[in-house]
Order: sequence, then C-alpha cells, then structure tokens
Amino acid sequence: MTFYKVQHQVQDNRTGKMNKRGNRKLLWTGLLILSLLVLSACGQNSSDNAKMVEGKVNVVTTFYPVYAFTAAIGGEDANVINLLPTGVEPHDWTPKSQDIVNTSKAQLFFYNGAGLEGWVPNFLKSLNSDTQVKSVAVSEGVKLLTAEGDDGHGHGEEHEDEHADEHADEASSEDVADHHIDPHTWVSPKSAMIMAENIKNSLVEADPDHKAGYEQRYEALLTKLETLDQRFTDELATVPNKEIVVSHQAFGYLTRDYGLTQHAIMGLSPDAEPTGQDIVKLAKLVKDEGIKYIFFEELVSDKLAKTLASEAGVETMVLNPVEGLTKEQATNGDDYFTLMEKNLQNLLIALK
Repeated sequence: MTFYKVQHQVQDNRTGKMNKRGNRKLLWTGLLILSLLVLSACGQNSSDNAKMVEGKVNVVTTFYPVYAFTAAIGGEDANVINLLPTGVEPHDWTPKSQDIVNTSKAQLFFYNGAGLEGWVPNFLKSLNSDTQVKSVAVSEGVKLLTAEGDDGHGHGEEHEDEHADEHADEASSEDVADHHIDPHTWVSPKSAMIMAENIKNSLVEADPDHKAGYEQRYEALLTKLETLDQRFTDELATVPNKEIVVSHQAFGYLTRDYGLTQHAIMGLSPDAEPTGQDIVKLAKLVKDEGIKYIFFEELVSDKLAKTLASEAGVETMVLNPVEGLTKEQATNGDDYFTLMEKNLQNLLIALK
C-alpha cells in the first residue's frame, strides 16, 4: 500500500472522529443543562434496571475492570451497578440522566481516575445536592506513566513520572490529559492489586459491619492476582523478543512491569489517529525488528492494525486491554482473569 493511500485512509478516519467528538461535546453540554430537570425520569441505558438495595452498600462503578474487582470483593454485602454497557469502549462514553439518578442514591462511586473518565468532574457536579455518595479514584497509589514527547499520536517514549500521582490528585481532568498520563493501570496485575486494595478499604470504611467478608473476599482476589502476576513474570522473562506493536497505547503498565516495550499505532485514546508517515515508520520498525504480529483489540476498529500488518507483511492477533467485555465474551463467561490469560498466551506466541 502506498504512503498516499495510507495517508488518505487515516485522514478519513480522523475526520470522522473529529465530527463525532464535536457532537459528543454538544450532547454532554445539553445533558448537564437537562439533567437536573429529569432526575426523576426513567431512562433506557446500561443501568436502567438498576435499583438501590436496602441493607447493602450500593456502589456505582464506571467500567468493567473496576466493576469486576468491586463485585468480587463486595460479594453478597454490596450491590454493584456498572455504568458502561457491554460491548462499549470506555474512552468516549458519557453517562445518561439515569446514571446521575443512580449515583446520587449510592454510597460509593468508584472510577479509575488518572484521566480515563474525563466526564467525571462534570458528572459529580450534576449529582443531587443532598447526595451522600463518596467518589473514589481506585488507581490512587499506582506509580503512573506519562508519554514523553507525545505529539498527540501517542508515539512518544513512556517513562515513569514520580510526580504523576500528585498530578492526578491535584489537577483537573484536562490538566491530566495535557500531561499525557497513561490511565490504563488495570492492564498490569501489579497495578490491579493496588486498585483492589483501594476498593476493599473504601468498602470497609463505608460498611464496617461487613468488614470480615470484604477482607476475606479481597484476600481471595489478591491471591488470584498474585498468581497471575507470577505467571506473567516467569513466562515473559524467557521470551527472546521484547517488542510489541499494538493498536492503541494501552499496555504501558503491562510492558513496564514485565520487561517489554510497546509501539502504538494510535495514542493513549483510540481517537488519537496516526499520520500516514507514522504508519510507514512503524512498518519499517516491524521489518527491522523482525516483529511477527500486530496486536489489535475487539472494542476498537482493527482497520489501522490490518493496514500496518499489510504494509509490513505480517499477521494480526488480539491483545485485550480489558476495558470491557464484548457481548460474546459476556455470554461465554469470560472475565478479567480469562482475558489476561489469553493475553499472556498471545504474547508468548508473538514473542517466541
């Protein structure tokens, strides 16, 4: 495929994304104006059938990994409501009026933080004035990564920012985005352990009467995360190759913690499109380094991954950032651990 054809395809993708982003901003502005008028209305969305349960701590979570960890620790003592629908990619999703209703009535609101859910500040301002919900950024305490020299395409080298936790705590969501903080903390089991502890501590604080249950279920989840971490550590230590090419820059924590290097077609968000020249450079890197597979993900279009694979003469394979389940995965009973196990097996195939 020529450079000009690649450039034309990428430009078409970017134009469509820009129009969609503009429409989403207008819709969100309208939602904020209307939300206070419709707080008692019934809406059809991911939590349209969700109800608060008396006698349990009611928790609203933003997307799948946070929901999965919370449900595992909360068990029978917590009523956990997830906002993001099955099969939806979380970077560009925004909440509906019924989500505001449910969260206003809950005791806890868990979100990832680190800039992932850019809608959270306005969402929290839209809650009922008498709400008692406590909001918790469950990634607090993870040593965050930033993208150095990022030109908006997410191709900069990543490094650890020793002040990143301060940025995440003190800065607005827009400031966090300006610092190019990588929000994909949960993709590494090491970071997931920190997130799980934050969730457990918040549940215990909100519902101390059921502390023993939360502690017991947390220990069971921690054991599974520690086992997964050890498998990644042991098995990836033996692979001869260490570089991967991924569709979007979601694997920084995974590659940092297990001695790999990622090269991304797109940036920290799937909206951060590459240029045609980026594709050509990545194709050269793939050929020079002998990389055999380009990784793509199910909740994001695979067109650019396939374009790069065709340009470089290699194959594609799934590497899942576990941002959510597809409907098929939900039907099949997949979860965080089965998807991460599949990730490990695919990495071993690609890096052998």
